[in-house]
Amino acid sequence: MQVNRRQFFKLTAGSMAGTTIAALGLLPEQALADVRSYKLLRATETRNTCPYCSVGCGILMYSLGDGAKNAKPAIFHIEGDPDHPVSRGALCPKGAGLLDFVHSPNRLKYPEVREAGANEWRRISWDEAYSRIARLMKADRDANFVAQNADGITVNRWLTTGMLCASASSNETGWLSQKFTRALGMLAVDNQARV
Repeated sequence: MQVNRRQFFKLTAGSMAGTTIAALGLLPEQALADVRSYKLLRATETRNTCPYCSVGCGILMYSLGDGAKNAKPAIFHIEGDPDHPVSRGALCPKGAGLLDFVHSPNRLKYPEVREAGANEWRRISWDEAYSRIARLMKADRDANFVAQNADGITVNRWLTTGMLCASASSNETGWLSQKFTRALGMLAVDNQARV
């Protein structure tokens, strides 16, 4: 059978139309009436920053549950933030898998401490963790602070402790972190971007 180009297009269009009508069952109203609702419609959207590396990609976290009637909010979807100036909605494979990180049973949610010589970690409260950090920092600074060097020049150095700052913080937070650590006399200040 010889079919020219025009006849081929007519034959193809006719078969597509017939297939579509058969698939919809000749009643498109019923076929189209069963539209699923958008899964993020009733969710609470929260903007955040990806915790993994120093790029600081923006993420959108979606949760359900408003806290009423003991309904605890639970995150069920995480995606890149298209309005974020750094990533513009893109996420690396680790960032795309943040939902697994959030719901991991191995995720650390509370401060823990392992005493010298102990084999196990012990859970402590946030107040105890902050007090312990402050107490240990003060004891180390008091023991190792260098006010003057060998030539008698005032240097005000604290060389035995350092600070690792977050790279995804704002400029203002970075400025405050530098002022705080330099006021204590720390010279070993680094940023997560270099780690």
